[in-house]
Amino acid sequence: MVSPRPLARLLPRLAPYRGKLIVAFICLVVAAAAGLVFPLVIGYLLDAAFELKDRGALDRIALALLAIFAVQGLMNFVQVYLLSSTTERIVAKLREDTFAHLINLSPAFFTERRTGELTSRLSSDLALLQSLLGTWISELSRQILFLVGGIAMLTITNPGLTLTTLAVVPIVVTAAIFFGRALRKASTGVQDRIASAMGTADEAFASIRTVQSFTREPIETQRFRSLLDGVVSAAVYRAKLRAGFFGVVGFVAFASVVAVLWQGGAQVLAGRLTAGALVSFLFYALTVAAAVGALASLFGNFQEAVGAAQRVFELLDSRATVADPVSPVPLARPVRGAVSLEHLNFRYGADSPAVLTDVSLEVAPGEVIALVGRSGAGKTTLASLVPRFWDVTSGSISLDGQDVRTLALADLRGAIGIVPQEPTLFSGTVGENIAYARADASLHDIEAAARAAHAWEFIERLPDGLATLVGERGVKLSGGQRQRIAIARMFLKNPAVVILDEATSSLDSESEQLVEAALTRLLQHRTTIIIAHRLSTVRRAHRVIVMDQGRIVEQGSHDELISLGGLYSSLYARQFGEVVLPA
Repeated sequence: MVSPRPLARLLPRLAPYRGKLIVAFICLVVAAAAGLVFPLVIGYLLDAAFELKDRGALDRIALALLAIFAVQGLMNFVQVYLLSSTTERIVAKLREDTFAHLINLSPAFFTERRTGELTSRLSSDLALLQSLLGTWISELSRQILFLVGGIAMLTITNPGLTLTTLAVVPIVVTAAIFFGRALRKASTGVQDRIASAMGTADEAFASIRTVQSFTREPIETQRFRSLLDGVVSAAVYRAKLRAGFFGVVGFVAFASVVAVLWQGGAQVLAGRLTAGALVSFLFYALTVAAAVGALASLFGNFQEAVGAAQRVFELLDSRATVADPVSPVPLARPVRGAVSLEHLNFRYGADSPAVLTDVSLEVAPGEVIALVGRSGAGKTTLASLVPRFWDVTSGSISLDGQDVRTLALADLRGAIGIVPQEPTLFSGTVGENIAYARADASLHDIEAAARAAHAWEFIERLPDGLATLVGERGVKLSGGQRQRIAIARMFLKNPAVVILDEATSSLDSESEQLVEAALTRLLQHRTTIIIAHRLSTVRRAHRVIVMDQGRIVEQGSHDELISLGGLYSSLYARQFGEVVLPA
């Protein structure tokens, strides 16, 4: 049987709207009762016309039917409006909570998931849940009322014919259990394939320049088509299951109506039943048969919705590998920026090789250090551990003498600024992108930060200045302009520690000079960790830390390391073509 757990977890989200839901349910009951009265009144109407031949009774019954339909229409309107508006709010809040949960998960989570898959769950899976709450619950309640009420009226009208009508119930229940399990599994497979296809599309769109520069459009289209073929195959299989399910249930349900009509007709011919009573009974039998068929259909939809709910709650159950401590210690103010690494070891997973081994390092407040080494030496990993994007496997990292694991993430990361090699801009305005560092920044603050970062020179030449839209990921700006906006963010944030990931490595000479000037000003009196890919940038560092295979193998000034004739000297000679001999 289907586990009720995913749907049970939705119940607390319904609590704030219990008043509206109760009113909607009352309206639903009244509308269903009106529908159940209809067959009975029809029977009276036919008997009045054909048996009693009473025109006055016929007129009164017709007016009564109109009144019943008016009440039913009003109740349906109120019920649908209340349930639909409430469902919109519930699903919007669930979507918001899911996004808020995801955005707070550790980077490790996103290294294992594609963004297209996550957005698919936020959209298509929650759309299925919205359908569940908006129509499924309402229809389930309605059809249960019709089923129970119809059976009650059948029993009152003619107990013998009732047994004939209800003979189909065990068959329908068996079919529902058999097909339901398969439908749930098939529906989950469809949603998984849709998420995979959307992930591929998102990846291609995000890398559109690379795709087009290599003229890979046909290949990417073929990849997407292949994934869509998988979606179609899974959906067709699900459609076969649903078709078989509805075909069996429909045949069995309406076969019972034929049996009732045949048996009831025999009773009319024998004089044991009036024509009006038979028609009333037949209407009730159709109501019960339709309710059974509708419940079977709803059961299939239920399986699909439960699969979607499980996928959404899987995301909500994901736990951050890096989280706030239970009782965070306040970060001492002002932050001086002293960073200490003690016997630090790190690996990305229990079965992964060691990335850092026994790394110890002291960085004084205001000191500028450069991390250099071959690709894969562990430079970027080391810098990522300071703001706790990952947690150390063993050892410790301290900021101003406080273990970073005892600090609230907001305090820790608020004291650290990161200027990446490829800065990320959002599809808003230039001003909004600078103000991303501080939500309460005034226009004066934003302009001052832009001037300090040497960004104002190009911003004031833009069509709308700070209000100019930058496009998705800042596509309308050059690399140097994006980099200067990223530096402006740092001026606005005013962190005590700056992590600089070779911010000038991909710029032209003019942009590089402007960015260098901005960085020189930014790094004054701030503790700075530079991840140096080009050794020409290390001259601004007070100390160079040379890493190899996850260990610190050399450290000192540029000149000291050159004279040492070790790994740094070798890397420098290889990069600049100079032969450096040990002193």
